[in-house]
Amino acid sequence: MLLHEIGTAVLLILGLAAFRLTRLIVFDKITEPMRRPFFNEVEEKDEEGNVAVYLVPKERGIRGWIGELLACYWCTGVWVSLLLFSLYMSKWPAGEFIILILAIAAIASILEVLVTKWLGD
Repeated sequence: MLLHEIGTAVLLILGLAAFRLTRLIVFDKITEPMRRPFFNEVEEKDEEGNVAVYLVPKERGIRGWIGELLACYWCTGVWVSLLLFSLYMSKWPAGEFIILILAIAAIASILEVLVTKWLGD
């Protein structure tokens, strides 16, 4: 009966927070230095001579495992959800603050994408 105890609003807030933190870890430029030790850069040239750089997870060891995790948005999302839910269940006051800030940032980022698409920028 845990879902009945949590309620829809808390579930939505946790979902938004998980969405934002997962994107922060996997995609955002600000966390790129944190991801770099777990990836190799691979350059490929196309037929026209243009060079594309791809990040490929390291091949073995803990760095390879973490690289695989960071390369998978869905995988990282599960672990982030576990972390945030544990933080919520711990009743640590700063945990609620962190979760709410991430949820608010998620709403703001979703609105920004919608407005940008609406304005055609």
